[in-house]
Order: sequence, then C-alpha cells, then structure tokens
Amino acid sequence: MSGQNGSRRLAAVTLDEGLVGRGHPDQEHERAIAIYDIVEKNDFCIPGGPEGPYHLHLAIAESRLAFEIRREAGEPIMTHYLSLTPFRRVIRDYKAVCETYYGAIRTASPAQIEAIDMGRRGLHNEASELLQQRLEGKVQVDFDTARRLFTLIFALHWRG
Repeated sequence: MSGQNGSRRLAAVTLDEGLVGRGHPDQEHERAIAIYDIVEKNDFCIPGGPEGPYHLHLAIAESRLAFEIRREAGEPIMTHYLSLTPFRRVIRDYKAVCETYYGAIRTASPAQIEAIDMGRRGLHNEASELLQQRLEGKVQVDFDTARRLFTLIFALHWRG
C-alpha cells in the first residue's frame, strides 16, 4: 500500500482537545510527533467509499472512539464509532510500561531502558494489530499508520 498517492491518505489529524488537555512534556512530544508522522506518511482509506485525501478527528463519545472523517475541504464523509472495550487491557498495560519507561530514562542503565522499551514496542504493536482488525471493512490503514493512530488513541486516555 502506498499512502502517498493522494487519494489514500490523511492530510490532517486532530484530537478532541477537551479530552487531551495538557500532559507530561514527554506525552505531548510523542503526540505531536505521531500527528506529524501520520500526516507525512500514511495509508488510509474508506473501502468502497469516497477517495481522499481525508481529515480525521479523533474523539471519545460514550466510551467509544469516534473516527470523524471529512473531505479535505471539510465536508463530512462518515463517523465510525469503535468500542474501546477490546483495548482496555492493552491500554492499561501500555500505560504502566510508559510510566516505567519515562521514569527509567532519567535513572536506569541503557540496557534497562532498552529492555523496557522493547516491552513498550511489543504492546504498541499488539494494539496496532488490534486496531487494524477492529477497523476492518470500515477504514483501512497500514501497520505504521495504525501504530501512530494508537499513539493518539492512547493520548486521549493518558492525561498523566
């Protein structure tokens, strides 16, 4: 899949700022990088739906994740609501590992930091695969785009 062909890509991504708020500087930095990386390189489309580029707004509505998808000019295309129940465990575990990681980068040895980071990456990969599965048939994303989207989904939950 190549998300750079114009029609299969996100041109912009925003988060419900009322839910995100101010977080730890590391969290805000990760969130900003994820948005930048998604916009720079992604593969995103609505199977059988209108072509992009798209604008995506992520929000939480009634314990569900809302994927509000619009055309580049702003007209609504669709809103897909995704249950967050299947993500509860991985979000909880990822939060614990992130807290450990951010604490360790200030005091732990490089080997300890690397071990914690490997665990963090493993959970991130698991969540990304789950996201791809849960979006199947509604929104199609490649693995790297799913990873960056999970970073943003996690940002909606972790106000640290």
